[in-house]
Amino acid sequence: MASHAKAAQKFARQLFAMSIVDGAVSADRVAGVLEYVEKHHPANPVMVLKAYRRLVAAEIAKSLAVVEHAGAINDAMLAAIAASMTKKYGRSVTATARPSPALLAGLRVQVGDDIYESSVAGQLAVLAASV
Repeated sequence: MASHAKAAQKFARQLFAMSIVDGAVSADRVAGVLEYVEKHHPANPVMVLKAYRRLVAAEIAKSLAVVEHAGAINDAMLAAIAASMTKKYGRSVTATARPSPALLAGLRVQVGDDIYESSVAGQLAVLAASV
């Protein structure tokens, strides 16, 4: 990686650190960071902003549980999943539902890079891989 790319990454991490309040991304702080970048034009602003966006997106994904489901899912189940993930990760996690008929039956929950699967499609894939 070139030195200017390393510098852009380092600056993006510094900006990202300023965007965190109480362990979560603050919309006000992100707006402030973007205003700062617009006014002060750092070296390689596109690289800095791309790296910053990736960091912010990854952090937001850690607080969002995407619940893929094949059948019906109600608000109480989503709330229970959110409560369970909040307890597991020690931070506030919000659950959102996404229909996925390819699962056949069951659920797949993704929080950041972690995936929890209890679906027929997942079990069939494991079975097919073992044959």
